[in-house]
Amino acid sequence: MLIAIMGPTASGKSSLAEWVAEEWNLPLISADAFMVYRGLDIGTNKPADRTRYSLLDVADPREQFGLGEWLRQVYGVLTDRGAVVVGGTGLYIRALFEQWTDLQGPPDPKLRAELEERIQREGLPALFAELSQQDPEGAARVDPHNPVRVRRALERLAVPNPLELPPLPAVPTLKLGIDCPVPALDAAIETRCHQMLAGGWVEEVRALLENGVETGAPGMKAIGYREIAETIQTGKGAESLAPVLVTLTRQYAKRQRTWMRSEPNLNPLSIEGPQQNVSDGLKWHVRTFIEQKNKQATK
Repeated sequence: MLIAIMGPTASGKSSLAEWVAEEWNLPLISADAFMVYRGLDIGTNKPADRTRYSLLDVADPREQFGLGEWLRQVYGVLTDRGAVVVGGTGLYIRALFEQWTDLQGPPDPKLRAELEERIQREGLPALFAELSQQDPEGAARVDPHNPVRVRRALERLAVPNPLELPPLPAVPTLKLGIDCPVPALDAAIETRCHQMLAGGWVEEVRALLENGVETGAPGMKAIGYREIAETIQTGKGAESLAPVLVTLTRQYAKRQRTWMRSEPNLNPLSIEGPQQNVSDGLKWHVRTFIEQKNKQATK
């Protein structure tokens, strides 16, 4: 069976996914856009036992690692039995479970460097004009003031080959989404942020900077990393970080909840608050969903 466990950050989805994986003897796959990066451990709240998961620590934080590369690697570890896929990046789960087929392959690093150099040398308007000439309809959907969007559109034109992916394993699929009251989630987020700071989050960012990871690197887009890096680089006191990081994380959780409301075929799991240890009641609900899905698949 292929099961997705979704939920906002700090909702307890990892503990639930680990219980499901153990109960049904399934491998675990991380669906998190930043847990793929080595060295981003505390701030991304990587699981204590990383050996249980695939798609953790597979990229350098200076590398681009997007949806296409994630899917390519996921299909490399999926087995005929299925898996439990868990993480906060809803786009990754949706693309996998809905079997998106119109995806581009990974960008050509040489082409990307050339386009970035041209943006600096010729200016963004010149490249947007080139895009408009080659693909007027596509250009109409791109913000002409956004260099990333313009560059990606030109990359797609230059390398039009889609990402070729095999079909999913012939097993039932099920998406479960944790839904808990906002006040309880906000409290859990605040507690987690303070714990991560006490656990060495600032020191982790300092080590990344010392190892040559610049603030503009892809991995540093993870929540809190650039803010902590700025604090380090400017010599500001770290005591002001906690409220900023709490606010950023709550805003991220809100975006995750919004995404989940539009998630196709998502089965909600309503709980009173985040559960780091899965309750018997939640276990019963999950068993019910899985048993129902298996019965439907055998009819």
